[in-house]
Amino acid sequence: MTQPTIPQVKTSEELKGQDEEYRTACEKLVISHAVNELYGAQVFDEPAIALAPTPYAKWLTCRVAMEEYGHHVRFKQLGEEMGIPAEKMSPQEKRPLSIFEFPLKTWAEFCAIKLLADLAEILQVEDLVQCSFHPLRNLARMTMPEERFHAQFGKDFSAELCETEEGKAALQDAINRYFPMLPAFFGRPKSRNNEIFRKWGIKVRTNEEMRDDYLRRAKEVVEELGLTLPEVEQAA
Repeated sequence: MTQPTIPQVKTSEELKGQDEEYRTACEKLVISHAVNELYGAQVFDEPAIALAPTPYAKWLTCRVAMEEYGHHVRFKQLGEEMGIPAEKMSPQEKRPLSIFEFPLKTWAEFCAIKLLADLAEILQVEDLVQCSFHPLRNLARMTMPEERFHAQFGKDFSAELCETEEGKAALQDAINRYFPMLPAFFGRPKSRNNEIFRKWGIKVRTNEEMRDDYLRRAKEVVEELGLTLPEVEQAA
């Protein structure tokens, strides 16, 4: 198969004249982000406001929820500019990622989610900041500072929990239960979708490369807190 010339598509209008495979690949990513940003805000970030232990923590959690809803709004707006029907960008139409099936009940669980799931999201956004579809690239660059804030939020409040033995034990328990869900966030090895994303310069790295990088970074941040990651079975 001949490697296509990677386009540099500067507007949603220009996208309409591109190869169908390229257009479809861009649409898949925008739909996925629109759906999962909305669903994550609904099942994790907004409910966590009630779980936050202090007014300060509630204030920052409100900011996180606001920004996550904002990410959905931005991706949905881009999708509409691309001609994607609004209903395709809803959790009712497309099933959200399995990482959102975790039943959030405690503040320690939310801290673990922000610490580890938002780190995984940073890696995904990092791969889009060089995207050949410039509107998606620009949106990734716009959301990256907020994603970094969310991960730092998780780290800071996790460190606060670790100041007591009870909090540290609760956080370790939450990590033990939630972390095994996260490697699947990066998709299957040798994914056909990922192959197409890289073929067209929409993404840079393979799923395997991103997963390995994530596991390394997650181990580092958890061990900084004096905690450990549970062993997880890797997909073949």
